[in-house]
Amino acid sequence: MYQTLKTELSEGIYTITVNRPDKLNALNKDVINELGQALDEVYNNAEIRSAIITGEGAKAFVAGADITEFTDLDAQGGAALAQAGQDKVFSKIEQAPKPIIAAVNGFALGGGCELAMACHFRTASETARFGQPEVNLGLIPGYGGTQRLVQLIGKGKAMELLMTADMIKADEAKALGLVNYVFGAEELLPKTRELLLKIQAKAPLAVSKIIALVNEAATASDTGLSNEIKAFGECFGTEDKKEGTAAFLEKRAAVFSGK
Repeated sequence: MYQTLKTELSEGIYTITVNRPDKLNALNKDVINELGQALDEVYNNAEIRSAIITGEGAKAFVAGADITEFTDLDAQGGAALAQAGQDKVFSKIEQAPKPIIAAVNGFALGGGCELAMACHFRTASETARFGQPEVNLGLIPGYGGTQRLVQLIGKGKAMELLMTADMIKADEAKALGLVNYVFGAEELLPKTRELLLKIQAKAPLAVSKIIALVNEAATASDTGLSNEIKAFGECFGTEDKKEGTAAFLEKRAAVFSGK
């Protein structure tokens, strides 16, 4: 059914696996479109009670966006990219009436970290790594990262991680509140399923209302997300973005000019 995803429905749990292990499961337009379709299935299929999002292979959950798709985008194109991703996938996950957990099995960087943060909560393997390295490309997060990271770990640490592009390990992510549980690699999916089976034993309508109300209390504001999209697009009109993406693809250090 899908070219970039694997899906499986068992005991009411719909497992969505991003399946581009040769590209560290990087998000490209095809992945975004197919994730949107899989989420429509979560919304509309009564047999699905909950969902897991994870990545194929031992290395990566989702190691960011596919930078090759950034090179020809201007400010308008960058903003459109962010808007489409948020509409098709990230906001749809956050607002889903059924619980969706991210089972982070490796690198969750950039858009991958944002994908995990859009989920209702997160579990991680001991080998998981989290980070928002967009500033290395002369960019900022465009899929809600500036908003959700602050809500989950607080302003000071979020500010540091966003500006330094540093990665953090699973144990630090748990200590900060970014993930709820850290498991061994072999236990990650079974233990995540256990959590969802526990939730599925509760009243579905009550669970749905809890998701909506907790989102209302703590979610990214419409203004914050729309301002992030605008600023993300503006970054695509800078010389620093051109230098940052070129340096990444050429595997060299970037030299930024502030223009």
